[in-house]
Amino acid sequence: MKIISTFLLFLFISFSVKSQTPVNLSGSVYNTQHHPITGATVRILNTNYNTATDKNGQFNFKQITAGKYTLNISAIGYADKNQQINITGQNQQINIQLNPSNKQLDEVTVTAQKTEQDQQTVPTAITTLNARQIANYRLWDLKDLTAIAPNLYSAGPGDNRTVTGIRGIVTTSYDPAVATYVDGVNQYNLDTYIPQLLDVERIEILSGPQSTLYGRNATGGVINIITKQPSNTLSGFAGIDFGNYGQQRYTLGIKAPLIKDKLYLGIAGVYSGFNGFYTNTYNNSHFDKQHFFLGNYSLKFLANSKLNFNLNVKNYNNRNNGAFPLAGSSADALSKPYHVDQDATTKMIDNTFYSSLAVNYTGRSFNFTSLSSYQVNNRYYTTPIDGDFSPLDAVSIVNNYGDGWNKVKTGIQEFRFTSPASASKLKWTGGLYGFYHYAPNKQGTHYGADAAALGSPVSDFTSINTNTDRDLGLAAYGQATYTITHHLDITAGLRYDYEHKKENVIGEYQPDGQPAIVTQADTSAKANFKAFSPKLNIDYHLSANNNLYGGYSRGFRAGGITELSSDPSQPPLYTFNPEYSNNFEIGSKNNFFNNKLRLNADVFYIHVNNAQVPTLILPDAITVTKSAGRMNSKGAELQLNALPIKWLSVDYSFGYTHARYTDLVVGNNGVAVDLKGNHQIFTPDVTSMLAVQYNYELEGTQSARLTARGEWRYLGDQYFDLANQIEQKAYSKFNARLGLETKRFGLFLWERNIANKKVIDYAYDFGASHLANPRTYGVSLSTTF
Repeated sequence: MKIISTFLLFLFISFSVKSQTPVNLSGSVYNTQHHPITGATVRILNTNYNTATDKNGQFNFKQITAGKYTLNISAIGYADKNQQINITGQNQQINIQLNPSNKQLDEVTVTAQKTEQDQQTVPTAITTLNARQIANYRLWDLKDLTAIAPNLYSAGPGDNRTVTGIRGIVTTSYDPAVATYVDGVNQYNLDTYIPQLLDVERIEILSGPQSTLYGRNATGGVINIITKQPSNTLSGFAGIDFGNYGQQRYTLGIKAPLIKDKLYLGIAGVYSGFNGFYTNTYNNSHFDKQHFFLGNYSLKFLANSKLNFNLNVKNYNNRNNGAFPLAGSSADALSKPYHVDQDATTKMIDNTFYSSLAVNYTGRSFNFTSLSSYQVNNRYYTTPIDGDFSPLDAVSIVNNYGDGWNKVKTGIQEFRFTSPASASKLKWTGGLYGFYHYAPNKQGTHYGADAAALGSPVSDFTSINTNTDRDLGLAAYGQATYTITHHLDITAGLRYDYEHKKENVIGEYQPDGQPAIVTQADTSAKANFKAFSPKLNIDYHLSANNNLYGGYSRGFRAGGITELSSDPSQPPLYTFNPEYSNNFEIGSKNNFFNNKLRLNADVFYIHVNNAQVPTLILPDAITVTKSAGRMNSKGAELQLNALPIKWLSVDYSFGYTHARYTDLVVGNNGVAVDLKGNHQIFTPDVTSMLAVQYNYELEGTQSARLTARGEWRYLGDQYFDLANQIEQKAYSKFNARLGLETKRFGLFLWERNIANKKVIDYAYDFGASHLANPRTYGVSLSTTF
């Protein structure tokens, strides 16, 4: 009730604002030589006002309510600029100068707090990558974000999914610890998760708990992916990439106005494939040959200057001939790199369909957004997976039981109200969120002719576990920022989450060639979870370019119900509690030398209660989660972006994390083991990334330049099991990129992991290990129009 009352108060204050007569805003955009810039995009943040300058650099907006706004101006070859304007009751004219992008850093606009604002004014740690930086880093997959954001580590378990941790808060099950959003819609869990990147405008990485605005499973942070939107300008792109290991990648996209100022269409696609890094010595074949297609289709309808509709559809079709290229131990993986010895070779079929509809209304008293999403994923393996990772016919995993199984469906709806763009002292956000998730999982463990070698007295049968989840969640949230003085802002927020979970389990025993026998009758359990997620931040503006902030936020990862497995010490249908974290952060954000240097730094402390600890049950390959511990994580972060001289850019990020369990007792073969003081898994103690790029402008040309780029990434010591027996020592990797770029074309040679460093990228607690990618190199040709 308190949330509802506060939200109604916000609305009352907003509606109480005296109505103003709409006016017109016009202006011009020019460069440092006072020449007009044609085709520059001009937007009024947090509104639907969006236009482009004409051949004279002129733009015009009609019927704007008086108030304070922020203009965002961008143009190819120039640094993005945010400019504050105060529209009075009369028509106004404004002139805007843009500086070349080789002389000034972009002023970055983000939606971290679900409204558009300058990154440097958000009182929390954020790493932002624009489209140009995404291309420079050659980011094709979210896994490549490791170390670009301080204290971020991302890895692949071998099935083309990505698990990510930030500041020691890591993904240990299908419910992530770092939430991923695409165009404002949550990718619910690892089943409905699309790791590939296509036609992306911006990536925002929010570090630390973000549960007040984003809800469940944002305890480590949030990755916001914003794709490029169509406009009145016809545009497109195409690209071809070739590399060793048979790598090939083709991208194509077009954006066009179907009806000028009303209806816009965007279509983009990428096809990628390669022959695989691994060799299966069992039959001397490429083990992980794979390919995928990702399509992104958008339709935007602008009903008027206040109301628009955005329909977005994605389909992701992934094929992997040899998923889970795992060695039996980390020692085997490093002694025989990129070789496996498995008698069973399967093909993974992974199909994801994703659709969302966004309705945006901007008014004088409030803005309104409705986000509706439907996500479907069907992942199965055509033949059994080798479960013993050896040439023995001992254990294999079966999940190909037909269309009715292993097909996950998720529906999400969010209604959000925010203060109007013209709001001055009080800016607020409030909303309602709901989801429904259905996951029917049927998986069998087959014991073959050599099962006795692994201790099974019986062979030639399948143990089948069926676990069906039905989850329902509702939430209400509100957040407000009040400007006390010109130098001081205070932000407070609160979210209430309610979740209802139901799980059904069925166990069966099926001798080869015989009907299945029920061993665990159809049984179900229900559980309800509730959580309050508060937030409080204080932001002090020393000047227009220097901010200090401090704050507290609470993280919430949903509880659940344990699944059915073959381990009698891990009974099914037991409830495990939600995981809570309390995060304290102090930081500073600074721009220096006329925005040629950006330096942001912070320190943090996180205390985790009811830490959700996974236990992988073998040979079922089912993860059972328990609330088994408490953990402290503390550290520091630094980010630097600089343009020290013309055409030279330097980007550096550093993160230090000290994450230890203060209380952790786990079971091991029926014996309780105390692991107090152990390191958190998947958490390098140091992440460091340095990127230096130099562009050389060719004489006699206006837009052609040579580009040379080098990257150094350093990851400190980390562990992959709670007992801290599987360790990867600190290591460095080097990447490089060299090419020729014009206004419309680009030709680049690239190389990654130049020294061919062989390191463990991911390991399961029973020892099976997956290496990071070897040295790869190739050529890329791209064009835009």
